[in-house]
Amino acid sequence: MANRLSRIAALGAALCLSSFPAGAESTQTESSQTESVRLATIRYGTETEIAALIESLRNDQSDSLDDELIVLVQSTRNRSILQQVFSFFGERDKAGLEERAIRAIEERDQETNETVIAAVNYLGRLKVKDAVEPLRKLIDTRERRFMVSAIQALGRVSAADQETARSTAEFLSGYYIDEDPPDEYRRDIIAAVGETGSAAGISFLAGIVSNTESRVTLRMAALEALSKIGDKEGLPAIISAVSDGDPNVRSSAVAALGPFTGEDVDKAILEAFRDSYYRTRISAAQASRVRGLEAAIPYLKFRCEQDDVPQVRDESIRALGAINTGETTAILTALFEERKSPDAVRIRSAEMLVTNDAEACIEKVIAEMDDAKSRNQSALYNGLLKIVAGAHSSRLEALARRFLGSGDTVERSFALDIAANNNFRGLVEDIRPLTESRNTSLARKAQLTLDKLSG
Repeated sequence: MANRLSRIAALGAALCLSSFPAGAESTQTESSQTESVRLATIRYGTETEIAALIESLRNDQSDSLDDELIVLVQSTRNRSILQQVFSFFGERDKAGLEERAIRAIEERDQETNETVIAAVNYLGRLKVKDAVEPLRKLIDTRERRFMVSAIQALGRVSAADQETARSTAEFLSGYYIDEDPPDEYRRDIIAAVGETGSAAGISFLAGIVSNTESRVTLRMAALEALSKIGDKEGLPAIISAVSDGDPNVRSSAVAALGPFTGEDVDKAILEAFRDSYYRTRISAAQASRVRGLEAAIPYLKFRCEQDDVPQVRDESIRALGAINTGETTAILTALFEERKSPDAVRIRSAEMLVTNDAEACIEKVIAEMDDAKSRNQSALYNGLLKIVAGAHSSRLEALARRFLGSGDTVERSFALDIAANNNFRGLVEDIRPLTESRNTSLARKAQLTLDKLSG
């Protein structure tokens, strides 16, 4: 870290000392001109200009100026700039700001609340172990403005090390039991115990699940936390909650079964398909998908065909796709080919079939897509078109060529996606005329596709 910061500091000094010769722009390429403007923005720009620069880097998925942004963060206390950079680095799990983020916590009286919260969130996102102690001290201050963010981050940063996870789970459990924290913190404490992944938190969480006098939202959070820990010692509490009197607790309990194995777990999931509360049936389908539970196939088939709740049908189709056997393929094919099925059912079934074996079914999907267009079934057509455009199959080249030659703007755009996804270099000459299209977006996309195919 010290070497990296030294290198970055040297780079920052060089940037500050450099100058742009008069007239240099006339000899630079467009790319280098853009880079020069970006560098100048980091050195001299307002918070608004830097925010716009970061958004541009985000859209370009570029990390070319990361070192320069690190230099900037080391020296500024501008609230907006710090928030923007912490967020930009955090969403990419990009290291380099750890020391500055910890300093923001330790020197919080000299920082804005927004800066401290952004720093805390960054440390949590990157699971920075060195942040454990600063975060505990921050929680001990009981400063309401930082409590929720600090609790959430502490759970995350503790997960990487088993001993740290254990001590943090005990620290958070003890705080919950001994300090009687305000209700606004309780759910986050429970979730943070789960984030540690430590079995040391199981007894605490199981106690909340079994306490019918606890708020339902807290019992649901405890079930989710037990599932995240995934230790078999927490399973009895989850199994017991599957038959709870509250439907929300039941659905959460079924959802929590995903990581566990055993005959009792399978039976509980299958029984949940009979629950009158639709969220429990959704949870059963999701748990079946996670586990690849073949015993659930007949239940999932029934739900796809008969359930009156669209979300249940959708999750059941997803589960059949994930289980992916000959039997599930036959079920999904029948659902897709049945033209009386709702559009959403046909589209999701087609997606699962294409995901599992595009070569085997893509021509049938194209045929049904064309039929939907001829019948003016716009929703079905657009849904199938999107699936086809994202597929990988050698059988798609003819469709892409057709769209490039006679399709509308939308179809031509999707044809470019097909060509790029499948590296159809034979379509280069069909694509080239689109680079001169009056539609600037289409022309730009065509050029990018050509560049990719020629690379």
